Amino acid sequence: MSSSPTQPKGATGALVLADGSVFWGHGIGDTGTTVGEVCFNTSMSGYQEILTDPSYAGQIITFTFPHIGNVGTNDEDIETTTPAARGLILRRDITSPSNWRAAKPLNDWLQSHNMTGLAGLDTRQLTRRIRGSGAPTGVICHAPDQIFDLESLAEEANAWPGLNGMDLAAEVSCRQPYDWTQTRWSLASGYDDQSDPKHHVVAIDYGAKHNILRCLAAAGCKVSVVPADCSAEDILARNPDGIFLSNGPGDPAATGKYAVPIIQTLLEAGKPIFGICLGHQLLSRALGAETEKMRLGHRGANHPVKDIETGKVEITSQNHGFVVKRETLPKEVSETHHSLFDGSVEGIRLDGKPVFSVQYHPEASPGPQDSHYLFDRFVGMIDQHS
Repeated sequence: MSSSPTQPKGATGALVLADGSVFWGHGIGDTGTTVGEVCFNTSMSGYQEILTDPSYAGQIITFTFPHIGNVGTNDEDIETTTPAARGLILRRDITSPSNWRAAKPLNDWLQSHNMTGLAGLDTRQLTRRIRGSGAPTGVICHAPDQIFDLESLAEEANAWPGLNGMDLAAEVSCRQPYDWTQTRWSLASGYDDQSDPKHHVVAIDYGAKHNILRCLAAAGCKVSVVPADCSAEDILARNPDGIFLSNGPGDPAATGKYAVPIIQTLLEAGKPIFGICLGHQLLSRALGAETEKMRLGHRGANHPVKDIETGKVEITSQNHGFVVKRETLPKEVSETHHSLFDGSVEGIRLDGKPVFSVQYHPEASPGPQDSHYLFDRFVGMIDQHS
């Protein structure tokens, strides 16, 4: 349904933006209200992975692809135990599952995770609005009794502070260190375990996706995961062969207040370091660069990224709302990848050192495996510096 303050008959859900605009639909998932930044994702598959990606903390996801729910849900295609996304918005009703791996319909899964959503909205109109004016703050209200206090909902949206200056990594990071052994999924055997690791990697969890940890384990690494605020001394005391800086949500400037000094100490130790997404932004800030909020951000599975050195173009999966400012990169840092959509920085390396990072998600498979080589590159650096 289009934006209108007039409530249509039978509407059990509404999206109310901070400027008072109202999009009507019907509620799905849990009842109640949820507030966050309204963004859109253009992926045609992977909705369960998207909804469980910790990098979506604080955000309401508008899916532009209409058939959400078509493969159901299961206990394997998740990126974190507790989903961090605030809610979801769909054009059509949830599609009935038709897949041999489906264990639970999407709506049942949403209810089990207390996630609220709306269906029946004109997502094309909403997406065009976001593209034109930037990602707004909004409130989803799922009210089976069809009673809505639109003024109060608009006030709630206005009161939400937004992602600028927000340290969300602290909310989604693990609380205690743990070891990760699970490797990547295969059709023949599902998930396996790493039983004979060649290297030891400490992964700093700013909101790590499980499949990143699986890729590290599959590359032959024993993976020790530590909280976002784990001290450099504690990390180095674990005697890692390499250090991984994970993805995560929120403003890198806010998370960087405690993360950057830790990373700078780790850089001085000379260990190979690999960063992804928020980890890339935090590494860039630790090296002296700056970051800024993007008007739209990158969220989808069709983003072309060019490797500047080889000329190779990778089709990548992305989810980020902040970006490294190219003009602030110090002279000892080289840009290695850039976006063919908007030219933004997608990868860096510290010249002469085993340190690099990318903005996109090489553990995902939109290409389908265009970027998996980055994990091999990291392990290769560890081999050279062991």
